[in-house]
Amino acid sequence: MELLSTIIMFGAMFGIMYFLLIRPQKKQQQKVQDMLANLQVGDSIVTIGGLHGIIDEINDAAKTVVLDCEGIYLTFERRAIARVVNKAADTTVDTAAQPDDLGTNDPDVDEDTTEE
Repeated sequence: MELLSTIIMFGAMFGIMYFLLIRPQKKQQQKVQDMLANLQVGDSIVTIGGLHGIIDEINDAAKTVVLDCEGIYLTFERRAIARVVNKAADTTVDTAAQPDDLGTNDPDVDEDTTEE
């Protein structure tokens, strides 16, 4: 009976350790891997050393990134990136579908709106 209670106690301790230590660490590691896999040129990032820069080039074969730090280009390994500050703007936006910022070309709009 004492052997059975010891086995149950070790099993409970392993379960607690798994849910308190191992599982959160794996989730954090997966989050970092997803962040590194989704890096794009133009992303504003911070390295583990605290250097702020913008990604200029990504080399998947060597697993490196080239950062533009106000005109100075530095090469880092991907795992040296701590976080992404701002994602790059999506450049695939269709500009023909957006309204004209300079004015309207609608003939129904009266262009003479000055008050007298």
